[in-house]
Amino acid sequence: MSDAELWRRSVEGETEAFGSLFDRHAKAVYNFVFRRIASWSDAEDLTSLVFLHAWRRRAEVVLVHDSALPWLLRTADYVLRNEWRKQHFRRLNLLRQAPAANEPDHAEWVAARIDDEREAKRLRALLRKLPRHEREIVELCFWSGLDAAAAAVALDIPLGTVKSRMSRARKRLRDLSVAVGTEALEDLS
Repeated sequence: MSDAELWRRSVEGETEAFGSLFDRHAKAVYNFVFRRIASWSDAEDLTSLVFLHAWRRRAEVVLVHDSALPWLLRTADYVLRNEWRKQHFRRLNLLRQAPAANEPDHAEWVAARIDDEREAKRLRALLRKLPRHEREIVELCFWSGLDAAAAAVALDIPLGTVKSRMSRARKRLRDLSVAVGTEALEDLS
């Protein structure tokens, strides 16, 4: 039976006739697609799409020399181009969603954060060794960024008292840091 007769029967809804067309041309369509994309599994999927498209548009198919193969190969070309276009847009979307190349590595940020927490705990342990009135000065002046005059107002004590406590706190912290073998408190000098 010719392609023209099988196609006429397919248009009338005869699925067996379309199955015969599939059996006749599937290998040629598959080989055409495979040569273009070099992937066995993708070629199988795209060949299925070609014949699905042919089934849906079977009333519009134009046979060339009573053969459906030219139309099927042209359809395969369109299916391939559409697939490449979809993949191109998927890649573009992935690139838009990917972090910019100049962003710092998240792992470095996490590691720095963990190191900061460790250092803060260590400094906190050293500060606990200071008398409360000296610890308050360190917390206000060095950690909160107040100057001596503002710390005097915050603590309701004279400016001279703040300065003398600050001097004693620096000396004690230097001595404590040397005793535990660290140099992390250098910025207090």
